[in-house]
Parts: sequence; structure tokens; C-alpha cells
Amino acid sequence: MSIATVGKKFPEFKKKAVVSLEKGKEFQEIGSADIAGKWSVMFWWPKDFTFVCPTEIAEFNKNFTNFEDRDTLLLGASTDSEFVHLAWRHDHADLRGLRFPMIADTSKSLAEDLGILEESEKIAYRATFIIDPEGIIRWVNVNDLSVGRNVAEVLRVLDALQTDELCPCNWNKGETTLSQQMAEEVA
Repeated sequence: MSIATVGKKFPEFKKKAVVSLEKGKEFQEIGSADIAGKWSVMFWWPKDFTFVCPTEIAEFNKNFTNFEDRDTLLLGASTDSEFVHLAWRHDHADLRGLRFPMIADTSKSLAEDLGILEESEKIAYRATFIIDPEGIIRWVNVNDLSVGRNVAEVLRVLDALQTDELCPCNWNKGETTLSQQMAEEVA
């Protein structure tokens, strides 16, 4: 088995997810067909009912419209079940209003295919994948279990990838790309 990384096709998947707190509409299947032809960001956390994870999930949710403005689907995932996700959303004030699905990889098959399954506990690392409309992984970031990620950096990299141009270190949306600089120098 090869590990999913930059330049590789994102693995095929179909998983249950929590999409709502409304009775009878809590669950939905989410899969490869749902992200086909779209920019997508899938971020993983180790465990529900923990401490660092809800800070990240809440921050992604606060930035939901920033992803939406970039025509990018936002998906969260862990190896916990959809029932644990639902209970956590009901229990944690910062998670009740989530606008993106919480995918349940209970078989751990997707986390394993992505190469982000922690060895001893078999939980997912804090991993983030940016996937282009062709289903190719364009960026991967993996943090250790104890360190939260930076959502602003995910957006910065997404912006750079969506320009389809050469972007220098620390480039931010609206700044001149290297491709634009070179074109100006030639003109």
C-alpha cells in the first residue's frame, strides 16, 4: 500500500457523517463522489471529547465562509463513530453550530490509507489535506497529537494553490506572485 501524499490521488471513500443536530437529519453518507470536481479541505483530529480538538474544529467553523468564498468544501474527520460525534456536538457549545460534516472513520480504513494513523492508539494525527478538483492531494500538513494547527495557514496555502502560479515564501492573497513579477520584468 502506498501512502497518500502530495501529487497522489486522494483515496476513494464513503463514510457516515454527522451533518445536523436536527432529529432525523443527523446523519448522511459522505464520499468521494461528494468532493469530485471541487476544491476540498479535509482535516482530521485524534479524539472527540478532548481538549485541543474542539479549539481547532471551532476555528475551522469560524472560517467556514472563508472556505465557502473559495468554492472549497470543508470536511472534518476522526476515527470516532458518528454517534460519538453527535453526542460531542450536543455536549460542547462550540460544536453545536458546525456548518461542515464530521466524518466517522470507524473502520480506520481512510486514516490508514492516508498514512495518518498513530501507531499505538490507532487514532488519527492532526492532519490536513487540500485536494484539487481532479482529486489530487496538493498539500498535506500533519501535527503531533498535542499541537493544534493554524487555520489561517490552511487558507493561505489554499489561496496560493488556487492561483495556479508561483507564489513566494509567506505570500498572501492579493500580493504579487512570482509569475506576475516575472511577467512585469519581461514587459
